[in-house]
Amino acid sequence: LSKAIADASWGEFVRQLAYKGEWAGRSVVAIDQFFPSSKRCHCCGYTMSKMALNVRAWLCPECGADHDRDINAAKNIKAVGLTVLACGESVNPKPLNAA
Repeated sequence: LSKAIADASWGEFVRQLAYKGEWAGRSVVAIDQFFPSSKRCHCCGYTMSKMALNVRAWLCPECGADHDRDINAAKNIKAVGLTVLACGESVNPKPLNAA
C-alpha cells in the first residue's frame, strides 16, 4: 500500500509541475528514468557499466575528468533537456569517437 501511495504522490507532483510550467509559459521536459545521468561522463560521453550507489565521486577512465556524481548527473540532465527542447524529440546522446 505504501508503494502505491508513494507512486500516486510522485504522479501528482509531476502533474502539478507540468501544470505550473504551462501556466508560467515554461517547458517541462521529462527524462527517461533509466537514462544513466550519474554514470555518463558529461565531458566525453563515456558511460560506466556499473557503479554502486554509494560511489559519490568517480574518475572517467576515458578522459580523466573527476566527477561529483550529483553534479555530473545534473549537467547530463540539463544537456539532454536542452537537446530535447532544441530538437523537439527524445534523444540519447552518444559519446564522440576520437578520430
